[in-house]
Amino acid sequence: MSADAGVIVAIDGGGSKTDAVAVDLDGTVRAHARGGASNPQTQGLGAAVAVVDSLVTEVLESAGLPLVGTGVFVSGLDLEIEIEIFREAVAHLPWASIGNPLVDNDMFALLRTGTQQADAVAVICGTGINCVGVRADGATARFPALGPISGDWGGGFQLGEQALWHAARAGDGRGPATEFSRSIPDFFGLPDIRAVIEGLHFARLSVASLALLAPLVFDAADGGDAAARLILDRQAEEIVALAGAAIRRLELDSFPVPVVLGGGVLAAGHGPFLAAIEEKLSLRSPLARIALVRDRPIVGAALLTLEAAGATVEVTSTAHTALALTFARLDEATP
Repeated sequence: MSADAGVIVAIDGGGSKTDAVAVDLDGTVRAHARGGASNPQTQGLGAAVAVVDSLVTEVLESAGLPLVGTGVFVSGLDLEIEIEIFREAVAHLPWASIGNPLVDNDMFALLRTGTQQADAVAVICGTGINCVGVRADGATARFPALGPISGDWGGGFQLGEQALWHAARAGDGRGPATEFSRSIPDFFGLPDIRAVIEGLHFARLSVASLALLAPLVFDAADGGDAAARLILDRQAEEIVALAGAAIRRLELDSFPVPVVLGGGVLAAGHGPFLAAIEEKLSLRSPLARIALVRDRPIVGAALLTLEAAGATVEVTSTAHTALALTFARLDEATP
């Protein structure tokens, strides 16, 4: 297949940034770009679509080749109705009239980044937490991922929130002493935990900034802090609960299913935390095996779009290597 025949354009959109890439049909990266957030739940549908449209147009113009297919994988498309609404919102755009654009949750991009197995599960633990599973016959297992109202617990925001909860109780005598009483005020440049609480209450501090406290939980756990270890044990349980539920729902208990792990909390690579996940998973789903992913999900978004355009295994293998290198360099340049 000639590279000059055209390019696919893939999008991986999240709550903080959106990656876009144009890849030709030989697997060569022809153009890439990065823009703002495109999660429709947090940005609004119109703003999210505008970001996606701008990036698709930018990389397509930079590539200078005809478009043969598009894949848009965006966080916040958790329900079937949300996927359909987003698909309808982009349908009038020029690039959406070419072929049949893929539109889905970015969890599928993460899954493909980590494995090409037809039976597989992926769990992301970044700012929030989510999971998907796929089976060779096309069956999927999805979760609403709408927070506590849909039974979710975990992610960087909740880790930070729990750390603050323990520090608050230590500060007023309801709970035992914890390293968080020192580390959280230090992080915000404030004198004590009461000042942090008041800062959040009066909106001098952003509630969203609690997600930035997740690394403090790992540091405190390494130092033996009981509260930190309790938080991480709960997080490991929740990750395994999601993976195990997806495996059971897809009736894959008897197969060596890869469980792809991604997102900032997991990609941090904290050894004891990952070991706890592996141990708990072995008890719940003995044949499952963990695959930790540090590459950007845009890699999987592009591979899925290439495969939909008929790319061979050789082409997707070439593309995988090129994409991982391209976006690793971009991350170094624009962390």
